[in-house]
Amino acid sequence: MRKAYFSSFVFAFLASLSLATTAAPSTKPETPTSISTQMTKVDHTTKVSLNSADAETLRRDLFGIGAAKAKAIVAYRETNGPFTAIDELLEVKGIGKALLEKNRDRIEVN
Repeated sequence: MRKAYFSSFVFAFLASLSLATTAAPSTKPETPTSISTQMTKVDHTTKVSLNSADAETLRRDLFGIGAAKAKAIVAYRETNGPFTAIDELLEVKGIGKALLEKNRDRIEVN
């Protein structure tokens, strides 16, 4: 009985020692950054022109604009002529007030 108890104890000790030495070092996990933090990290010095930017530029440089919305902006511009105001972007299907406000400081009409 003592031998079985002692063997179990030694096995448990060696197993925990093995796990402790091979475990990854404890590091503080990187916390994900919020979208608003990511938005402030982007350089706001260059603005995207609604009247001259192609769909790829709109998709790449504007927040929340994917390929479909970028193509819709270009199609609207081709159908209705150049944008005269930034708020006219609200007339494009899929662009709402919240999306416009997130990108207002990134776009220009020239």
